[in-house]
Amino acid sequence: MFIGFVSVQLAIEGKVVPTALFYPGAAAAVFLILHVVMRIFVPRADGLLLPIAAALTFLGLVLIYRLDSKLALDQLIWLAVAAVCFVLVVVFMRNYESLAQYKYTLGIGALLLLASTMVLGTEVNGARLWLQIGPLHFQPSELAKVLLVVFLAAFFAEKHELLSISTHRVLGVPLPEIKYFVPLLLMWGVSVLMMIFQKDLGSSLLFFGIFICMLYAATARKSYVFVGIALFALGAYLCYLGFGHVQLRVMTWLHPFNPVTIQGKSYQISQSLFALSSGGVSGTGLGLGHPTFIPSVTTDFIFSAVGEELGLLGAVSVVLMYVLFVARGIKVALAHRDDFGKLLAVGLVSIIAIQSFLIMGGVTRLIPLTGITLPFVSYGGSSLLANFILLGLLIVLSHRGRPRTWPASGRGRSNEQGDQDPAVGLRHNPPCHRGQPVLGADIRREQDPEQRV
Repeated sequence: MFIGFVSVQLAIEGKVVPTALFYPGAAAAVFLILHVVMRIFVPRADGLLLPIAAALTFLGLVLIYRLDSKLALDQLIWLAVAAVCFVLVVVFMRNYESLAQYKYTLGIGALLLLASTMVLGTEVNGARLWLQIGPLHFQPSELAKVLLVVFLAAFFAEKHELLSISTHRVLGVPLPEIKYFVPLLLMWGVSVLMMIFQKDLGSSLLFFGIFICMLYAATARKSYVFVGIALFALGAYLCYLGFGHVQLRVMTWLHPFNPVTIQGKSYQISQSLFALSSGGVSGTGLGLGHPTFIPSVTTDFIFSAVGEELGLLGAVSVVLMYVLFVARGIKVALAHRDDFGKLLAVGLVSIIAIQSFLIMGGVTRLIPLTGITLPFVSYGGSSLLANFILLGLLIVLSHRGRPRTWPASGRGRSNEQGDQDPAVGLRHNPPCHRGQPVLGADIRREQDPEQRV
């Protein structure tokens, strides 16, 4: 990151200003503190999640400083606040099972946060996603998506067996009891309402996509995926017929270089494509391109700035970092024995996977443009805050899912919840809900004496 700041200063000012090195130094100090906290409180956590997040955050800070140096200080302050939230999660949420006891409270809180923008939200760039509190702008959907994942993980952990049993067929598609199918319809309705009132296709697709990923992870039923995609396609088509802002997004996606709209409605996406093409394979170099021609380049279009100044190699490197982050998150999910932990990890990595795909696909015209941020990279305090809370939860899950390393002759049981007993080879997880027995395979192993020998 120091090299990046030096490159930007040499390209723009022709000299290195020592005071500007405060930005990379402060950011490096923040992540050093987070690493120490991890080693103390969650020493068995995944060793790659934090470095990947740090690399993406460093890249974002360098680009924000290059694009608008005034915003870089704000981003650094938000990074410090997000780091504090990360530490609080790691220190106080190590017994993450307690979150499942408040699933309905968290679910209602997520819906209230989403509804607040529909009623009290401020419209920015055509989308009603922000709440304004004095000079500050806050995007409630960023925190709502984390709360929603916790609720869905607890709900599906409790109901996944009922959702997996088919009792009816509709047009040849096996479906469970209608009362258990209601959550899919309810989530579809919420996503369509978000599309209508917030005028934002990206957020509605993000929330519905997270729901479908977690539903499939809980039930392994492909029919839910097909029905969910069909429902969302139907809702999007109805909104396309009824609302001009949806038609505009589709029109600028299909015809970005239309002479009538290229200086107006499709100016953003056309400039994004010009920037990506001018970057070539190796890029123009930090500070030597013209990404500032793109409106909202520090938020929605920061990936275009990566493609122009770091080229195809830099853009692919960013994509690979997200792929590696998601892969490590899936590994965390597979390492867990309790259903709530598995589904919570799947939901958290689904946020990163879907959100990064939507924004990178939008600025490259793979899909219609969506007004959401690139995780850890884009400018935005609420986005950075939510992503570090998400990162903290994933790191706690990775710590709890990895068994303690025992000596060959060691016997006995760890006094930490979720650790492995070397005498019997089982992981003793506490129940996800008060009064509920341990889930799945743990019940069968405790009841079958042959499994315990």
